[in-house]
Amino acid sequence: MRVRLDMLAAWRLRRDAANYVRGLWTEPDAADVEWITSLEPAGDIDHARWELRYLQRAAILVAAERDALDDRTPAAVARAIARAFDSDSAVAHDRAVVARRQFNERLAAYRSVLTTRETTPLIPRLGVVLLTFLGRPTAATDPVAIRAGIIAQDALAAANASLRERFGAVALPENIAPSRIA
Repeated sequence: MRVRLDMLAAWRLRRDAANYVRGLWTEPDAADVEWITSLEPAGDIDHARWELRYLQRAAILVAAERDALDDRTPAAVARAIARAFDSDSAVAHDRAVVARRQFNERLAAYRSVLTTRETTPLIPRLGVVLLTFLGRPTAATDPVAIRAGIIAQDALAAANASLRERFGAVALPENIAPSRIA
């Protein structure tokens, strides 16, 4: 009986992870694409769109890694992202390896920004990552870094809201510090 319950729980986790990824695996906002394209050195709309797609997909996994209630959720989400890449019609079959490599580079960069403590605020640092991969490196003090960072922050917020909706939110007693709960 225990094995059946474990198998059912694993199936539910895979299903929920796939639904979480599917719900966020959307095309970027047209206004964001237009603005990012205006910053892309060659005005390449396809490159701009892909950088925003990579951002959204990185946000999906980062939210699961940072805020999932169950330690198994990030691995299930990572597998769902891999499957989504395999079936993504926007990725040419002969470019799938390149798309995965590029995604992993961007994921590592966004993770690094989110885990590194600095005196520079987070939003412009996120924007610098997006703009650097776009081919327009800039300083965190550049106003375009702030706007790009807001786009990144919005992607993270959307992924986090969807994660809470799909997998639940943390509920802690108000009179007990989180570090005291065992």
